[in-house]
Amino acid sequence: MTFFTRTALPLLAGVSALTMTAALAEPTQELIDAAKAEGTLTTIALPHNWCGYGDVIAGFKAKYGLSVNELNPNAGSADELEAIKANKGNTGPQAPDVIDVGLSFGPAAKDEGLLQPYKVSVWDSIPADAKDAEGYWYGDYYGVLAFGVNSDIIADAPTSFADLTEAAYANAVAIPGDPRSGNSTMMTVYAAGVAKGGEAGGDALNKGIAYFKGLKDSGNFVPVDGTSQNLAQGTTPIYFDWDYNLLAMRDTLAGNPPVEVVVPSDAVVAGVYVQAISAYAPHPNAAKLWMEYIYSDEGQTLWLKGYCHPIRFNDMADRGVIPQDLMDKLPPAENYAKAVFPTLDQQAQAKTAVADNWAKEMGIQ
Repeated sequence: MTFFTRTALPLLAGVSALTMTAALAEPTQELIDAAKAEGTLTTIALPHNWCGYGDVIAGFKAKYGLSVNELNPNAGSADELEAIKANKGNTGPQAPDVIDVGLSFGPAAKDEGLLQPYKVSVWDSIPADAKDAEGYWYGDYYGVLAFGVNSDIIADAPTSFADLTEAAYANAVAIPGDPRSGNSTMMTVYAAGVAKGGEAGGDALNKGIAYFKGLKDSGNFVPVDGTSQNLAQGTTPIYFDWDYNLLAMRDTLAGNPPVEVVVPSDAVVAGVYVQAISAYAPHPNAAKLWMEYIYSDEGQTLWLKGYCHPIRFNDMADRGVIPQDLMDKLPPAENYAKAVFPTLDQQAQAKTAVADNWAKEMGIQ
């Protein structure tokens, strides 16, 4: 899979003048009216501090006057698919209209018949290798795996996966949750395997499991979920997550305690998250209008404000519509120069490996 970083400003191959026109398109009044008649959008797994979702949701409500029913903000990608399955015949408030999941979950959901296709008006400016050709799912933003460090507790921050094995970081390292159900955690294990020389796919994932088993055996791994609260309190003074989550956490803590965000030098693994509409969405027009909003220049700019790299970054940069003050708040571009994007096949292999081996190797249920 070939993607781009914010250093790659030229348009991707194949993006034409037609795309430039499409990038400025607006949803039809017919769609807006139909969505307003439904009145509500039901989302799931969208914490407000994730990728700037608080501002994104507020912007959507302010622009179109719809209410947003937010389900289980802390759910993982697998939980989102289960919510669709559990509510196939339900048009009530527990049935999600839209999902935001890790890249590998998009094709799986399509194969299970859980999604309906919809191509947003800016479809042509979304890179071809970041979307389903039929419009069942499409990438919206990406980031890289990094770790946050509580500088009050750990003055000399590690810079790599290799550093984290040192005795100085005993009882310090955590991950966001269970890699069998959360994409960010699975990709953290994958990145550790890349740092250990693992080949792509299942090999990298299994080497990552071996890495974390080593951290557990040495006492460096903390077997609780890494969160901003646990980091601030010192329970997990180092924990992994996507860079945009950690940068937002750093800003929220405002120096109490000071937090350093580190992109590990020995493995820079990027991950794309994708959007999709439930095949059983109770509010299908509101779902389509939501897609139009988050892929518009306005919505994509809000991703960047939340420290995510929007999928239409190159197109927007070429047209000069990205505010410079947002660019200035991002980490140095060289931090992303070595980023690799695991393919769908590689992620599928990783999902199989983590399901088969994580619990067995880590001694958990």
